[in-house]
Amino acid sequence: MKKNDTVTLNITDIGIHGEGIGKAAGFPLFVKNALPGDVAEVVITKMKRSYGYAKMLRLIEPSPDRTEPPCPVAGRCGGCQIQALSYEKQLAFKQDLVRQRLIRIGGFGAEQIDAVMEPIRGMAEPWRYRNKAQYPVAAGDDGRVKAGFYAGRTHYLIEQTDCLLEPQINQRILKAVLDFVNGQGIPAYDEQNGTGILRHIMIRHGFATGEVMVCLMVRKYREQMWKGIDTALQKAGLLPAHIVSLGFSVQPEKNNVIMGKEYIPVYGEACLNDRIGDVSFRISPQSFYQVNPSQMKVLYDLAAQCAGLTGTETVWDLYCGIGTIGLYMARQAGEVIGVEVIPEAVENARQNAQINGITNARFYEGAAEDVFENILAAGGAFSGEQVVIVDPPRKGCDEKLLDAITRFSPSRIVYVSCDPATLARDLKFLCQNGYELRRVAPVDQFCHSVHCEVVVSMSRVGSKQ
Repeated sequence: MKKNDTVTLNITDIGIHGEGIGKAAGFPLFVKNALPGDVAEVVITKMKRSYGYAKMLRLIEPSPDRTEPPCPVAGRCGGCQIQALSYEKQLAFKQDLVRQRLIRIGGFGAEQIDAVMEPIRGMAEPWRYRNKAQYPVAAGDDGRVKAGFYAGRTHYLIEQTDCLLEPQINQRILKAVLDFVNGQGIPAYDEQNGTGILRHIMIRHGFATGEVMVCLMVRKYREQMWKGIDTALQKAGLLPAHIVSLGFSVQPEKNNVIMGKEYIPVYGEACLNDRIGDVSFRISPQSFYQVNPSQMKVLYDLAAQCAGLTGTETVWDLYCGIGTIGLYMARQAGEVIGVEVIPEAVENARQNAQINGITNARFYEGAAEDVFENILAAGGAFSGEQVVIVDPPRKGCDEKLLDAITRFSPSRIVYVSCDPATLARDLKFLCQNGYELRRVAPVDQFCHSVHCEVVVSMSRVGSKQ
């Protein structure tokens, strides 16, 4: 086979980016927008040594699990890679994805994983669940600034202001901001030459409080240029009725980094308030906060169960962000020690402890692998059993941190992961250094995408817990 050949494929699997996978004469081909069960006519677009890519020309026979996507840009936008797959089958795919990653990358036996793995926790209503959206902007053919999302694995803007994963009010906010920007002649940022002003529009929601934060990412900020934007949002009925925080993140560098180091508040406070259960949180624009609040509580309840707290343990909350997991468990722990690299998040965590009246939590700024090592080297006394919780970014834990954790030898480790591949890699290290799996619990935190969250409970080999 070669590029531009046309073949008929039976799609049997899904790739990590949501592509359908089928084999032609035993050779795997990845096909965008194809689903398991589809029979499709495709044209080969690129050949590698052991696999290739193809484009669907015609759907000969649709999969019985294929549904009509309600979003008009599904299949073009890079966000919902598997929206056309029935939700039941999405959950089955993610369950199997986690299982296969642990077996193939982690090196665990199938029987071992099946003994500890629980059914994935899905959503009853998997729409309008996201509390944060970052909309890139670009100049349209008519020169007006438009907002939307990038097509998959590109920086080509697909115009869309009513994403079905986001609260409906986002559409009103985007319209008001874009009307102001276009009325003032403020140009969109141009990635190619590094010119223009507006880069992204970020909207955050406190689902429990009803509060909304709007943050505009700009290449540079001049007060006169943006004078009147608060009035425009007020005339649109958005401020102060909904929006409690409006500001600018200045990102002058010619790169793809979204959030800049400088934040300029122009209306309200620089933080958003929300709650998880009975714990309140202040969230800054730069801070990490789980995007699905309904499933966040499911996730944290699972993590608390896995921690097995009795009121005497020291809980180490590494990659703690604004302190969400540690503070959620603080009233069941003896002490909470959090570590986070983002300064604003650490300050939020300390504020969050204060506003909740939590006095048994302290937070440190710095890379988890460095701060954790330094705290241990200082030789402080820590009460009760030691429980370590890690909630790293997609790249997983630094091996230096994993090594420090195993030398510290806590009774239990709770690993909260947003990437099953790096999770499997890290679990392999931990299980080779004195720990064993107790529970593996997938949670569908990112409905209609290929991403999946997982909570894993581990204990020292030979421990009864």
